[in-house]
Amino acid sequence: MFGKSFKLFKLFGFEVKIDLSWIILAVLITWSLAQGLFPYYFRNFSTLTYWWMGVAGAIGLFFSIVFHEFSHSLVARHFGLPMRGITLFIFGGVAEMTREPDSAKSELWMAIAGPMASIVIGVVFYLISMAGSGSFGGPVEGVLKYLGFINLLLAAFNLIPAFPLDGGRVLRSALWAWKKNLQWATRISSRIGSGFGILLILLGVFSFINGNFIGGVWWFLIGMFLRGASQQSYQQLLMQKQLEGEKVDRFMKRDPVTVPPTMTIEELVDHYVYKFHYKMYPVVQGDQLMGCITLQQIKHIHREEWTNHTVSEFSDQCSKDNTINMHDDAIRALSTMRRTGSSRLMVVENGKLVGIITLKDLLHFVSMKMGLDH
Repeated sequence: MFGKSFKLFKLFGFEVKIDLSWIILAVLITWSLAQGLFPYYFRNFSTLTYWWMGVAGAIGLFFSIVFHEFSHSLVARHFGLPMRGITLFIFGGVAEMTREPDSAKSELWMAIAGPMASIVIGVVFYLISMAGSGSFGGPVEGVLKYLGFINLLLAAFNLIPAFPLDGGRVLRSALWAWKKNLQWATRISSRIGSGFGILLILLGVFSFINGNFIGGVWWFLIGMFLRGASQQSYQQLLMQKQLEGEKVDRFMKRDPVTVPPTMTIEELVDHYVYKFHYKMYPVVQGDQLMGCITLQQIKHIHREEWTNHTVSEFSDQCSKDNTINMHDDAIRALSTMRRTGSSRLMVVENGKLVGIITLKDLLHFVSMKMGLDH
């Protein structure tokens, strides 16, 4: 779902990361507030004041989204759901779960936590603006009223029953409780979410034709994102169901191709990359796994320097991002691949490399199993 993201801070054990796309959103929000909304509703301020109001509004929205997603994460933790953290991207933010909720009840409470938090913080901003009316000054009062309104709007939009919006998760929890079938509930709510996405796309086209270029583009992009996210969520659930109960050792390839740490980058490219076409190679010395080296790392080395550097200088150390135990669930391997964007993981046992598991093999198994089920 995301591109390159960076860690901002850690709070209550949750990492808050920001996707580069959120910077685009921050700039657009600041500009639209400073040049459009605030000058229209609050007159006779200087241009500089409007820009400061725009910056304050964007920062306030940033923390409002973080507060919204933290509410999801805290409730999820209460129900024992592992959460990786929160990532902010161009269409808002998402609390990243490593697996689906265990029950319709936990799904319901986790889903409504975010909108309720937005309603609370929206009311708080409104009350503060009313309490300080006449003493805060027009610019501060304007920003507070905007933050009150935008949080209530955020809650209302998220409560639309279109999966994977919060309202769609509430709908899925109700369908799940009714039929006792998570897959069926996800399929129905995902279809509704996809249909709502198409509606937003059509709204965007209509707005564009009628001269509202910026509004039309945003509705179109949001609709595309929502439609894609709803379909992707259902596909991910299907994959998890097919891999349920399967262990990593069933899919791993034993005796994988490895490289020694003393090998030069030129030798690695000539004798391994061009021959095997893999994107990642385990680095092994004796019988000990030292780490791995990827094509992405090689790309940052100038070609004329390949003979002057060895694999050990650029290899990554073993970590939870590139290794997995052979007795772990295959679902965990899939989750790690999705989180890191890697298609290959090193399978380790007592610090030694015992195999390689690839996304291609997992997808092939899922495809075959789904074909036989139908």
